[in-house]
Amino acid sequence: MSQDLMEEIPNGSAAAAILSAGVGSCALGVLAVVADGSKIVGHWLTFYFPTGPLSGVTSMAILIWLATWAILSIRWRARNVNLIKTNTLATLLLAASLLLTFPPFEDILLRK
Repeated sequence: MSQDLMEEIPNGSAAAAILSAGVGSCALGVLAVVADGSKIVGHWLTFYFPTGPLSGVTSMAILIWLATWAILSIRWRARNVNLIKTNTLATLLLAASLLLTFPPFEDILLRK
């Protein structure tokens, strides 16, 4: 098949899924630290009392992930996105979320 006949398939939807996963995981880390560090935020994020703020932290992180995925998917569906940059950013966001949910690092941030 010649190069002229081949159409390039847009990768925007896949890039949106990858980047939104990184954003959602980073949101989980940030919300976890904020909920542990602030009694007011922890109270507002308590959706189910037996689990405490963790119920709101995970619920809000899921909502952020889904909203990011929906918005990016709509905006990028017909585009070709630079996957190297997208994957690098998603990996950095995932690394940040892992660091933020690591208890000794959270203790350093909150000076416990």
